[in-house]
Amino acid sequence: MASRIASRLLRRHGPTLGLLRSYTHVRNYNSQLSGLIPAGPQSSKLTRRHYFPNASPYQLWSRSFASDSGDKFEAVVPFMGESVTDGTLATFLKKPGDRVEADEAIAQIETDKVTIDVSSPEAGVIEKYIASEGDTVTPGTIVAIVSKSAAPAETHVAPSEEATQKESPPAKVEEKSPKAEAKPAKVEPPKKQAPKPTPSKTSPTEPQLPPKERERRVPMPRLRKRIANRLKDSQNTFAMLTTFNEVDMTNLMKLRSDYKDEFVKKHGVKLGLMSCFVKAAVSGLQNQPIVNAVIDGDDIIYRDYVDVSVAVGTSKGLVVPVIRDADTMNFADIEKGINNLAKKATEGALSIDEMAGGTFTISNGGVYGSLISTPIINPPQSAILGMHSIVQRPVVVDGNILARPMMYLALTYDHRLIDGREAVYFLRRIKDLVEDPRRFLLDI
Repeated sequence: MASRIASRLLRRHGPTLGLLRSYTHVRNYNSQLSGLIPAGPQSSKLTRRHYFPNASPYQLWSRSFASDSGDKFEAVVPFMGESVTDGTLATFLKKPGDRVEADEAIAQIETDKVTIDVSSPEAGVIEKYIASEGDTVTPGTIVAIVSKSAAPAETHVAPSEEATQKESPPAKVEEKSPKAEAKPAKVEPPKKQAPKPTPSKTSPTEPQLPPKERERRVPMPRLRKRIANRLKDSQNTFAMLTTFNEVDMTNLMKLRSDYKDEFVKKHGVKLGLMSCFVKAAVSGLQNQPIVNAVIDGDDIIYRDYVDVSVAVGTSKGLVVPVIRDADTMNFADIEKGINNLAKKATEGALSIDEMAGGTFTISNGGVYGSLISTPIINPPQSAILGMHSIVQRPVVVDGNILARPMMYLALTYDHRLIDGREAVYFLRRIKDLVEDPRRFLLDI
């Protein structure tokens, strides 16, 4: 019977099942599945996981009953992505006894790439937590039990405190007899204090370290561990070399100033500098395809598409969401894509898919005031462009010394694959387009 049900679901929803990414998206399919299974004694014995033979490897997490009465539900770890096998239970957003609504987040799980919410399967009260903060959990792990009939916890004094207050008798006051009061107290001679030990003189060569009480040791978040491992792997794998150039931002900033209002009016988004650099990088990658390629064993893989990764700094660490098919986008599409990804990154709402892949990375350290740097390649790519702050500097223009808004550009590339000639030509192409944006229109 189960195989026939699975076959019917696959014929009807096969293309869609492969796109399931979270527990929330699965509920509609669970309801359709329950409608296909006849009522009877077997229907109450459904487990939390349903596996469909010959289907995609994704696991469909359903809302399962924790008791025969249907009063309690299990909140489980959702599917976290095909490349993520486990995570760390970082924090609980609710306490036992708190009232929660259906699909309300009750806990957060940190993975190597993103933070994922564990949601309540139904409206009710959190009865208890099964897992603890800091535990390593996998998809399907039970995190909490949610009860529909339990009453929410009240905020009065705990019963143990009330019992303590009631049971503790009042302190007895001892009455002193007149005789005891009349008896004179003995005067004892003052005790001689022992001389204080003189501090030991340390050797002049012995370092004076601060006490351990002034240090804090905390576990490293999984995202920071992943960043550290990837950066070290990049350093150990690539033969990294960085080439530099500088670009005069005068014409691009004037173009932006002249048309910013009309651009917002038509496209509903502000015209920034990143869209121009993304378009310039796309042109450079098309002119120098080796920069968009990657080494795979003894082969070179040339990508005939351009997915640009944009590095975004967040409070939890650096994330690199991807603008898909940037070579098919115009300036407005790129600006909308960047704004959307940056907002999600700040809110911690990026999905695994939005950070997977990428053929080339752009990192803008100029937003933090960086003047110049040597960025590190984002594996498995072969190059990364570093943008920096715009500073007024004296430059020679037509024999005259003028103050111009200048930016340093840095291109770090894998010298195993990319020669200096191609790297310099690529960076020079970006410089030419940014300094004279009319080249975008004429494609020259």
